[in-house]
Amino acid sequence: MPRPEVQAPPDVFYNEAEARKYTTSSRIIEIQARISERALELLALPNDGVPKLLLDIGCGSGLSGETLTEHGHHWIGYDISKSMLDVALERETEGDLLLADMGQGLGLRPGVIDGAISISAVQWLCNADKSCHDPRLRLKAFFGSLYRCLARGARAVLQFYADNVKQSEMIVTYAMRAGFAGGVVVDWPHSSKAKKSYLVLTCGPPSIQTSLPKGKGQDGEMCSDEDDDESNDEDGDQTVGIYERNRPKKKQKTKKSGKGKDWLLRKKEQMRRRGHDVPADTKYTGRKRKSYF
Repeated sequence: MPRPEVQAPPDVFYNEAEARKYTTSSRIIEIQARISERALELLALPNDGVPKLLLDIGCGSGLSGETLTEHGHHWIGYDISKSMLDVALERETEGDLLLADMGQGLGLRPGVIDGAISISAVQWLCNADKSCHDPRLRLKAFFGSLYRCLARGARAVLQFYADNVKQSEMIVTYAMRAGFAGGVVVDWPHSSKAKKSYLVLTCGPPSIQTSLPKGKGQDGEMCSDEDDDESNDEDGDQTVGIYERNRPKKKQKTKKSGKGKDWLLRKKEQMRRRGHDVPADTKYTGRKRKSYF
């Protein structure tokens, strides 16, 4: 069965019936809790007993937010599906909920968030659900606004299911362009079902703190039955990717190797030798015309 993001836009796919079905599934609840625990572990928050303000991007009905609440943190949840948020309100989740499209940016004050997680949401930005949607622009807006709202040194852990290698590369590329340091941590790379990819990002320049943690099962360790859960159709390599903060350089103006005046004179001479009637050469031959509006 194809993944939800290839079937319909998120606000359409997760209607009232699907939202309730998703939230009442014991299997989904268990999977969400396990992935959320792992994301919180990768977030590496300081163990100082002080509650942190976290973002849950694509919070849905608040299943992942419950894990944040259990660890004593405050959180803000973003989701584009009104039906999912309605279920979250019925469940009386502890977090503050916002109906918003992350592809349009998060719209938060700079430097106020201590960390962010996202469970199976970022890959939705790779699809153009409307004629006005450009996946690259939406990824740029999302990662740019995420970078701005995080405190310096804070982490974001985004678990995602890419449809192919190109999608993975596009997601990572736009994260790095926004200024993040980090990369992809893959748990259980040798399992077709338990394999999970986490984009672990640090807000700020590369340092010792930005080094990536090791993915589970990297040394050939076998996953347990409880880890061998939902299947996904990810393609691509099964390694941990490490990337440095790399802002794009300004493009240098390069002279196009087009058909200039010399080429035109040679062509005219060639046509004359073949007996064609060719206009005489003047000072205007090969001159570029000005563009008029």
